[in-house]
Formats: sequence, C-alpha cells, structure tokens
Amino acid sequence: MSERREIVFTEDYASMRIDRALAALLPEFSRSYIRELIDAGAVEIGGKAVKPSRRAEAGETAVLRVPDPEPAAILPQAMELTILYEDSDLLIVDKPKGLTVHPAPGHEDGTLVNGILAHCKGELSGINGVMRPGIVHRIDKDTSGALIICKNDAAHRCIAEQLKEHSITRRYRGIVIGNVPRDDGTIEGNIGRNPYDRKKMSIVREGGKPAVTHYHVLKRYSGYTYCEFSLETGRTHQIRVHMASIGHPLVGDSVYGPARSAFHIEGQALHAMVIGFVHPATGEYLSFTAPLPEYFTELLQKLEHRQ
Repeated sequence: MSERREIVFTEDYASMRIDRALAALLPEFSRSYIRELIDAGAVEIGGKAVKPSRRAEAGETAVLRVPDPEPAAILPQAMELTILYEDSDLLIVDKPKGLTVHPAPGHEDGTLVNGILAHCKGELSGINGVMRPGIVHRIDKDTSGALIICKNDAAHRCIAEQLKEHSITRRYRGIVIGNVPRDDGTIEGNIGRNPYDRKKMSIVREGGKPAVTHYHVLKRYSGYTYCEFSLETGRTHQIRVHMASIGHPLVGDSVYGPARSAFHIEGQALHAMVIGFVHPATGEYLSFTAPLPEYFTELLQKLEHRQ
C-alpha cells in the first residue's frame, strides 16, 4: 500500500532542484528519503517519473507515492531520558531540544518513541498506532519540555478527552524578537497549512482549526521579550505562528522569523515548562514543571549582559 500525495510548486520553488523543493515542502521527510522515492520512480510530473536534478516549474504538480511505513522499523533504543513522573498508567518526560518525538519516513530511529519503547519495555498505549505508541500529544523537535506518555489505552483515552476539552494546563516559556507592546494579550486565529508554502503553518481565513494563545511578559530586554504562553488549544506550531503573526517571532525560529539567529541556537527558544491534568486512574489533579534547559538560561544571561 502507498499514500498518494500531490504537491504544487509555487513561484518560490521555481528553478529549484526537485529533490530540494520537495524536501522543503515536505518537512516530515528528509531529503535523502525524498531522493530514495525519486530513484524508485515514485515521484512523477505529468505522468512521467522525474530525476532528482530536474528543475521545478511554478504551477506544476508533483505526484508522490509514499509507501506505508514498516512497523518493524520501530525498535527500542536505550537512551537517557529525564523523567519527571512515572506510574503504571503514564510517565511525564522532559524532552530535550533537538529530539524528534516519533519516527517518520526518513527518521526511523533515534526518536523519543524509540527511547520510551526501551524504557517501558513495550508497555505503551496503541491507540495512535504502531508508529506512535504512547503518544497522545506532541511538541516540535526543537521545542523542549514536558510531554505526557500513556502506558495503556484507558489512560490515553482519558488524557485525549482532556486535551479535546482544553482542560489540560500547558504553559510555555519563550523568548521573542522585539518589544511586545502589552504585558498581557490573547492571540486568536485559525491555524492551517500555509497555502503558498507547505513547510509552514499560518493563520488562515478559511478552514484550519481554531487556536487561542495567551501571553504574559515576564521580562523585557533590549530588543527582546521573555514571555510565558498559556494554550487553550494545541495546534501545530501554534505559539510560533501566533507570535510571528503579531511581528514577534521566537528567537531562533528560522521558519517563521529571520533565517539567522543572533545567538547561534538551533531552532526556536521555546520550552514546555508546566503541564497539569487529572490523573486517569486516581482522579487527582497533578502538575509538573520541566526546568529551563541550559541553553535557555544561558540565552537569558546573554540578554541580561546586553542591557
């Protein structure tokens, strides 16, 4: 079996090599995996298989046949995990920056899922399928912080229902570019795939999913603002998109902000610091805090010295 995908090249990708253009438009796939698909004849334009060196043309459509992932590719891999809490139903992991949550084509191993499979010895919920065991919600690869992992289906269903009802407490810390005008504010706007660049999400007028982000200024620096964010919803790239929409992208976010960061960090300065929820078995409300990672505290110190 395979999944059929159609990708339309915009002017932004005109004259770019097909393998580079598709890798940019399909961020869930690595460029090497895209190259494998092309070499296998699984990428066509106008009904004909293409070569990696072919140049994209604005307005044309590439058709990809992406094979279903092989379940056997998901193997336990011992890795050092920072666990904030664990019992027979769930665990709370402090995910480090740079670690992908679950495997995807082109990123089959070295993910958090590989690590928790080893730690939990396979005792994880299966509701999200063999590629995402235990995963009930996600954070971006370059976002660090607290993540709930469910060990059984009953716990998964309970946490998923709380997520659906927006009753889970989620507070993030982030550093944005510029001086945010108000100390407190709320950003609302449906988030969907950017119609002009599939690598990005954006606030869309039609379609998308409702998204609400509250922000509170913790401290102001010269040219930067340290904020806390509270989420009512959990859309892909929500904080990153919402803050960029008001002209204050996150430091290090090369997708929604400047291509280069003045502080030479990889990815956005964003940390999922607090998560709170009702325990699926005991009914007790629990809250956990993931301490700021070292890179984040060092960045705050650099901002202090710039004052």
